[in-house]
Amino acid sequence: MHGGNQSGVSDFILLGLSERPEDQRVLFWMFLSMYLVTVVGNSLIILAISIDVHLHTPMYLFLANLSFTDLFFVTNTIPNTLVNLQSQNKAISYAGCLTQLYFLVSLVTLDNFILATMAYDRYVAICRPLHYVTAMSPGLCLFLLSFCWVISFLYGLFLTLLMTRVTFCGSRKIHYIFCEMYVLLRLVCSNTEFIHTVQIATGCFIFFTPLGIMIMSYVWIVRTILRIPSASSKYKAFSTCASHLAVVTLFYGTLCMVYLKPLNTYSMKDSVATVMYAVVTPMMNPFIYSLRNKDMHGALRRLFLGKAFQTLT
Repeated sequence: MHGGNQSGVSDFILLGLSERPEDQRVLFWMFLSMYLVTVVGNSLIILAISIDVHLHTPMYLFLANLSFTDLFFVTNTIPNTLVNLQSQNKAISYAGCLTQLYFLVSLVTLDNFILATMAYDRYVAICRPLHYVTAMSPGLCLFLLSFCWVISFLYGLFLTLLMTRVTFCGSRKIHYIFCEMYVLLRLVCSNTEFIHTVQIATGCFIFFTPLGIMIMSYVWIVRTILRIPSASSKYKAFSTCASHLAVVTLFYGTLCMVYLKPLNTYSMKDSVATVMYAVVTPMMNPFIYSLRNKDMHGALRRLFLGKAFQTLT
């Protein structure tokens, strides 16, 4: 891999998913709608958990962090996408592109780690309920979250620094809505074998280790639930995991569609799949976690009633 001074690199051109004006108008309103829904939904989750003392538990602490991550995630990419869809100038600077890449990698990794901590929390709650308070102490929860944040942003920095050592040449046009690792590697004229190998090796460790924790947690959870004699108790225990399982399936399903394949096979179809995990998943998470959650329903009701009462008085 050849190193190179990238200070003279010209801007990249983010062409988006389509260059047709009629398609861009549709995409603008679609992305704007999804962005607003994501911001409102995740903000309400964070507010409800912050204000309602009934939700000051490890499970909801992790959920608040997941919502904050999703909120930050879409804000890193969608506003710039909306500007590009309405503007003739679709350029993004070299520094701006790498900054976007840094937060994209860091926040996807953080999502992954937080989902693993939530799976562990459900394992302790169902398999070791008598020890839950001591096993999931505030100190341990803060340690787990700190670990998730630090490792995620260090990993994002590591991959971004690797990208500063490659040489870009030829076309700077990116047929996509933001600067994504695979898309940028397609524009590199130096040898990408090393950086791609490093990305695959570290990515497998970073993503499959938490996935392994989730699988092991749910194996023990299922075994414990099957031993419960009462059908209603089984349903209640499983319902506490259903939302988390839905989010994990959506997140990993779209992620695997994009990254578990060779670089030279990356296509526009994969760009659409990336939109799924980059835009649709953060939008769906608040609905999934609040749809059948009575505690969250109550917190949101108290939040809205409190605001309405303050308005009246």
